[in-house]
Amino acid sequence: MELEGPGIVVDRALHGEGDIVVALLTPDGLRRGLAKGGASRRQAGLWEVGNIVSARWTARLPEQLGAYSAELVRPTAALAMAEPESLAVLRAACQLAAQALPEREAAQDSFQGLLRLLAGIDISGFALAALCRWELVLLRELGFGLDFSSSAGANDRLAYVSPRTGRAVTLSQAGPWVDRLLPLPEFLLGDGEAEIKDCAAALRLTGHFLARDVFGSRHRPLPEARQALYERLSKMLEDKDGDHAG
Repeated sequence: MELEGPGIVVDRALHGEGDIVVALLTPDGLRRGLAKGGASRRQAGLWEVGNIVSARWTARLPEQLGAYSAELVRPTAALAMAEPESLAVLRAACQLAAQALPEREAAQDSFQGLLRLLAGIDISGFALAALCRWELVLLRELGFGLDFSSSAGANDRLAYVSPRTGRAVTLSQAGPWVDRLLPLPEFLLGDGEAEIKDCAAALRLTGHFLARDVFGSRHRPLPEARQALYERLSKMLEDKDGDHAG
């Protein structure tokens, strides 16, 4: 059996002395395979997490692990190295894909969304907001999409999301329950630019549903890189508030 096409390296693990088991996200879903000699100096750069490749997977039987060979299309991992925020976003997105998506089940929207995110990873200010939007796509494809369809009047706007139902709530609807709701940043609705505080709010929003519905059902925490990214943004905002207060 043989499959060919584009893929994104979302995970890798040593296997024996010189081989690695690689997880690629493809239009057909997450698929693992053995990259023989993948840990060698010649191949190590090819299989870096975040790289976009053109891959070939072969196996004698469909249920086998199979073997990967590939050519590099975009060295995303190397491009992200220059900017700590971009590297943190790359690691968070790839860990989410590797740990949240079921293997060998089509994930076309998640693949396309992650491809767009990684294609712009070296564009200043792009990656963080793109990750927030991609997490909404991931939730939707996993069957836990948030509902932003509520209507708002001329003097009202969608401003919160119910942490229980995932449904958007307007300013006027929030009323006395406002402290129990999750803020909904306007950029997730296609309005305005995304500042650090907006991205932190967006990651808090998506993180709630990822933790509860995707990972909580498996009795697992959010991936370490995703948690670290949110904590990083929160610390940045705390430091910024402290500077203003001083």
